[in-house]
Amino acid sequence: MVPNLISLLRLAGVPVFLWLLLGPKADAWALALLIFSALTDWLDGKLARWLNQMSRLGRLLDPAADRLYILATLIAFLLRDIIPWWVVVPLVLREAVLGVCVLLLRRGGFSPPEVTYIGKGATFVLMYAFPFLLVTQGGSDLAAFARPVGYAFTAWGAVLYVWSGALYVVQTVRALRSPAPTSPV
Repeated sequence: MVPNLISLLRLAGVPVFLWLLLGPKADAWALALLIFSALTDWLDGKLARWLNQMSRLGRLLDPAADRLYILATLIAFLLRDIIPWWVVVPLVLREAVLGVCVLLLRRGGFSPPEVTYIGKGATFVLMYAFPFLLVTQGGSDLAAFARPVGYAFTAWGAVLYVWSGALYVVQTVRALRSPAPTSPV
């Protein structure tokens, strides 16, 4: 299935992206890969719906690729001093809490929390923020333009990301308080 292959390609790009940022510090190539990842994130969902190739694997691969790109970008940007630790910690903590929620739900026989529009929006905004933040490196006119835009998208995306995490916790608590499902998930 084409959409799943695109998601796998995105996943394979994560270590390359990290290497470009942290190894040779090839920011232009890392930026191109980040933009490619964002475009293919949109494309795989569109193709899955258009070709009627939506699958359980695709529903796992797509958010996994999103989360890995977000985590990889946050860690690389922290190590490169592009963003401070106090921006990274709540976003990484949100991912850790969500991971615990998924484990608790599975242990209770439930499916992972439903993806919310706020969660999708948060991912979308952060995926826009990251290229702008990468462009801020340097003293060019483009960097001066990108700086406030990148910071604004980062602040907005971070708030939405943490908010969506809180909503996933609420979903998890509600599910765990309800009767366990009768069929295996």
